[in-house]
Amino acid sequence: MTDDEILLGLALTLVLATGSQILASKLRVPALIILLPVGFAAGAITDVIHPDRLMGTAFSALVSLSVAVILYDAGLGLDLRKLKGHTRGIVGRLLVYGVLLTFLVIATVSPAMFDMPLRVASMLGVILVVSGPTVVGPLLDFVRPTDKVRRILIWEGTLTDPIGGILGALTFHAIATTHQIDIGRGYQLGQFAISLSVGFVGGAVGTALLWFTLRTLRLGETLGTLSQLATVIAVSAGCDIVRDDTGLIAAIVTGLAVANIRGFDMPSRRPFLETLVQLIIGLLFVSISSTVTPASLVPVLLPSLALIAILVLVVRPLVAYLSTTHSGLTRGERAFIGWMDPRGIVAAATASAFSASLVDLGISGAARILPVTFLVIVGTVLLYSLTAAPVARRLGVVREAGTRILLVGGEPWVVDLGRALRSAGLDVLMWAGLDEQRERIKETGIALATGDLLATAINPGARLEGVTAVFLATDDDDFNALASVVMQDSVEGPVYRVGPPHDSHGVVAPYTGGDILFGRSLVRHVLAERYERGARFVVQPSSTPVPPEHDILFLVRADHRLEPVTERQRTVPQEGDTVLLLGSVPTAAGQ
Repeated sequence: MTDDEILLGLALTLVLATGSQILASKLRVPALIILLPVGFAAGAITDVIHPDRLMGTAFSALVSLSVAVILYDAGLGLDLRKLKGHTRGIVGRLLVYGVLLTFLVIATVSPAMFDMPLRVASMLGVILVVSGPTVVGPLLDFVRPTDKVRRILIWEGTLTDPIGGILGALTFHAIATTHQIDIGRGYQLGQFAISLSVGFVGGAVGTALLWFTLRTLRLGETLGTLSQLATVIAVSAGCDIVRDDTGLIAAIVTGLAVANIRGFDMPSRRPFLETLVQLIIGLLFVSISSTVTPASLVPVLLPSLALIAILVLVVRPLVAYLSTTHSGLTRGERAFIGWMDPRGIVAAATASAFSASLVDLGISGAARILPVTFLVIVGTVLLYSLTAAPVARRLGVVREAGTRILLVGGEPWVVDLGRALRSAGLDVLMWAGLDEQRERIKETGIALATGDLLATAINPGARLEGVTAVFLATDDDDFNALASVVMQDSVEGPVYRVGPPHDSHGVVAPYTGGDILFGRSLVRHVLAERYERGARFVVQPSSTPVPPEHDILFLVRADHRLEPVTERQRTVPQEGDTVLLLGSVPTAAGQ
């Protein structure tokens, strides 16, 4: 290729990867639904984005390192403290039964369905055992299942990737060297154990290096992120040099260690790393799908649809049934786990790498591995994307759409505000520092957060599960301002604070951004003074006219979503809403 063609190919790949993900976010669908067809169409129309032409033999190595970065980022999101009791057992059984049954079924039916030898069918079976967080995560974000179900599926999807990668490498080498598949022999089991050992050693080395760079050297956010990338890539590459595909294990072990060793204190959101991972996913899917030709899909289209039906309707429900029996999960939760097993980036990456190598070795049927994998990825992602939400609703495993509020503060007007919000049908949790304030909260019957909750919330590595909005209303404006910034990454929804006085000389409060509750007119001391003069909070239907000298503070939508009036947002009441007002005259309705 000429320099101009290479530049055009790289630019076009980047634009297609980014544009597809933007479109997917606007349509609220998983990005794979857009990325795979776009890459396929681009590969059919033009040759300039074909990775073999752009990067040659280096593409396989780049894919391996890219997947390692993705798995490291996925490992950072796994908190071992939440994998306990029944959850740990369920995830372990899903991994064992899922890998074994999926492999055995695909290896059994594929020779007849796709006219390929058993050894190639075994290669296909190993490739398709993986799922992946890059697909499962966005689907679960859209569906919003219960925390228990989400945790199980995320752990399963993340841990199957390195397992599938290692099994794929062992299967590939067995086929390439002996022209048969004999994974069940003790020799192959020993090879698997060696691969695991290499990966764990690499993970230990990566963890030690990151401890040195992040804790001992105390690098800032920018250099710290660069050190993470350099460490993960170096360790993964080193492990792959020693033993193929062990870099995936090293990457996820390093991520798990960094996320769970207390001294690291990794933030729950890592903007630069998240952006890089998102870009890598887009580039890989566009590049890999561009290598699939229309001519290669036609012969395997109908058999692939039949294989998808077997995986979705037989294999996955059976795996879920065996894994969740006597687990304490409800029938709906068990059924939803049986209806969630899409394939993702690791399946595509391993299919691209191994099928090309087997084709080069002249093994018959190997050319069908990539198109079949492509169709299974597209089919499972499309099917689960279209059905996951209605299935979850039908099974009753969707979290309620309402808002769970954490109201921070213990002044009399704040406690009365919490009582009014609760009377509007909201789930309210309160926290206060002083004993007298906590006693005041207890007297109202509002749930009182534990003493360490706020410390947990402002820990950069923590998340407040179930809390969808935080309102900071203590009598310390600087505290409210600082906490509103730090807690943003610990809550699923927004964090608001009451405004400081206009003439405040606080160290932080006057200069910190963020959305201010109730606008600039109802700042903290004004609210307190009005309450002391007799103003009270009033809850009434939106159809009732707002009395004079009353200010609208919140709207509670018909589905129990809370929308506050803020400096930047003016809410408009609709039919069926409930309005929370601050009235200048005491009103019995607000008590």
